[in-house]
Amino acid sequence: MSVQLSSGALKAINDGTQVDKPVFQLLALKKLNQSTTTNNAVDRYRILLSDGIHNNSAMLAVQLNQMVTDGNLEANTVICLERYVCNSLAGNRRVVIVLEVKVIATASQVGGKMGNPVALPLGPSTGGGSNGQQAATPQQPMRQPAASPMSVNKGSSFQGAGGSYNKPNYGGAAASGMSPPKQAQPISSLTPYQNRWTIKARVSSKSNIRTWSNSRGEGKLFSLDLCDQSGEIRATAFKDQCDKFYDMIEVGKVYYISRGSLKSANRQYTSITNDYEMTFNNDTTVVPCEEEDESIPTMQFDFRTVSQLENMSKDTMLDIIGVVKSTGDVSTITTKTTNRELTKRELQIIDDSEKIVNLTLWGNDAEKFDGSSNPVIAVKGARLSDFGGRSLSVLMSSTVQINPDIPRAHQLKGWFDKVGRTQDVQSISGQRMGGGGGANAKWLTLEEVVSQNLGQGEKPDYFTTKGTIIFMKKDNSMYTACSSSECNKKVTDNGDGTYHCEKCAKDYPGFQYRLLLSANIADATNTQWTTMFQDTAEQVLGKTADELGALRDTDEIGYNNVFEAAAFETFVFRMRIKMETYNEEARLKCTCAGIQPIDNKELSKKLITDIRALAAA
Repeated sequence: MSVQLSSGALKAINDGTQVDKPVFQLLALKKLNQSTTTNNAVDRYRILLSDGIHNNSAMLAVQLNQMVTDGNLEANTVICLERYVCNSLAGNRRVVIVLEVKVIATASQVGGKMGNPVALPLGPSTGGGSNGQQAATPQQPMRQPAASPMSVNKGSSFQGAGGSYNKPNYGGAAASGMSPPKQAQPISSLTPYQNRWTIKARVSSKSNIRTWSNSRGEGKLFSLDLCDQSGEIRATAFKDQCDKFYDMIEVGKVYYISRGSLKSANRQYTSITNDYEMTFNNDTTVVPCEEEDESIPTMQFDFRTVSQLENMSKDTMLDIIGVVKSTGDVSTITTKTTNRELTKRELQIIDDSEKIVNLTLWGNDAEKFDGSSNPVIAVKGARLSDFGGRSLSVLMSSTVQINPDIPRAHQLKGWFDKVGRTQDVQSISGQRMGGGGGANAKWLTLEEVVSQNLGQGEKPDYFTTKGTIIFMKKDNSMYTACSSSECNKKVTDNGDGTYHCEKCAKDYPGFQYRLLLSANIADATNTQWTTMFQDTAEQVLGKTADELGALRDTDEIGYNNVFEAAAFETFVFRMRIKMETYNEEARLKCTCAGIQPIDNKELSKKLITDIRALAAA
């Protein structure tokens, strides 16, 4: 196969000239050794490029790693650099960071090395080169090179086919003591061993201010994700820097950022593919870029398919995109550690790997989410759990986008509308979020729960079942609890109109009612006693705890009618079952973790799928 390399392009790029979409041969590829102090370090690759005359090394951006592992990039492959950046280093050297490539010819098509390239001399050309730069001597320091006629944007050191970083005109900023930043360098080139650097980056996300208090003191912080053409990095501002920068920094805007502290990234809390993370300090400067730079992306994703989650480790942070196939109702849970009530909503998302996974939204994201039109949801930094199989949870540090305007989102929506909406697919989550039927949950009859000895292991088991409530215990179905929003412990009446909470060690002028309902449910095979807490009990009874408490105190007949009306109603229950020991007696405890009314359409789909499975067996 006949291909033409861009002769002389490596030397031109090293001299500061922008070459549009140069064609090189990839002579060699090497994976760099990562620091042993970095958790889950991202693979980095150095490549050797040839233009037929010279050869020189370059760095491959991490988003292209998949091309290496898939075998698309190998020795002797001819590639076109669709997008790259060129960074100036000490010693008058430049390093090319490849951001986007296109394979022109495979190694087998080329058949071997093209030409007889020699190593590119260190530093820009000397003497009468394109930059007119003289060689440096001990008596005569090297002069700064003049701008090449082919260069765009004078003064830029971070430039390539994908655009360049310009020095902005600061005007009043300089007059107020803020000097213009030095030459910007790519995010991917930052290391803890540098102390003077400047990046030009877009803020792709910013967290709310969070506070903490412990034995060492108290404080506050916020974090933000920064990205440029070469990659992205997480930055965090504490205390004084939090106050200084939070209101100034806006999501979507581009800033020059200098002099932050860099350390190895803790990959347990971020999906960003960078070995390092940044902390703002007293020397950090953040200067807005006055002109919008469209070459800097708004956000970078490294999406995984749902099927890939089955082989990934628990607590992995990852990016996911999928179509919301079904949506659960908003519910509340009480945390064991803080006794705080949290709002949650569970979704089922599907992609063209023909698998489904449960995704949990929290807080405002859960309350405001509308899944009625089967939107595409993209999450940056979701956490993978082995809760009942494989499931995902959105964290405070995660970024959620609904129907993002990116090619992958449009591709998935088209696939879902044509194929995925009616396709039989498999769930990798052990239990469903409870949304009224469906073929993708671990559905069991109550007799199967007994025959499979669920709840006998070290960890609790979860299952979904369709059942009818046949009896509820009205006595002791509620109690008076602490009125503090972070405590739900039972309080004692002091007899003087106040109530004492032993956990808080305080007296309160009032209390709140809390439900703790014991109910017996049945299906065609067996019965099962289960405990329902506040959120699920209120769904069954159709009354809030406070409303029910008022009825019990003032209208006994009305109170009884609530329980009679709820009896013999049928729901889809999501259950947690575990063997527990109480007063030295082991007993199987079943708790209702979620409840949904019957959705006949979804239930019919489940039954049809079950019938097909039986027919194929």
